[in-house]
Amino acid sequence: QVQLVESGGGLVQPGGSLRLSCAASGSIFSINTMGWYRQAPGKQRELVAAITSGGRTNVADSVKGRFTISRDNARNTVYLQMNSLKPEDTAVYYCNADWIEYYSGVNARTVGFDYWGQGTQVTVSS
Repeated sequence: QVQLVESGGGLVQPGGSLRLSCAASGSIFSINTMGWYRQAPGKQRELVAAITSGGRTNVADSVKGRFTISRDNARNTVYLQMNSLKPEDTAVYYCNADWIEYYSGVNARTVGFDYWGQGTQVTVSS
């Protein structure tokens, strides 16, 4: 079974930094695009940043220049380095993988779609 597990959230003062990690577990063969989304209270979930398996990135304008997304394909892990945090960055942050190919049996691989982590709370407050 393939799962995404996030870590690294917490409480930080404005101007501070946090690093989120998301590790995919299971018998994974490959992962396509991985990304970070966030959802603040009363708002829709929005894309923060995404990165392809080849390293191409897409970063939301609201965090450009402050947040950096990266990934370690060997560890099936994606990171979000968040600097110069603002109160408006407060949200639950979710990791996503659009599709994952994994070993499902002897000489068998399966592709699953749209995986999500459980979410990690980021609170920016003094």
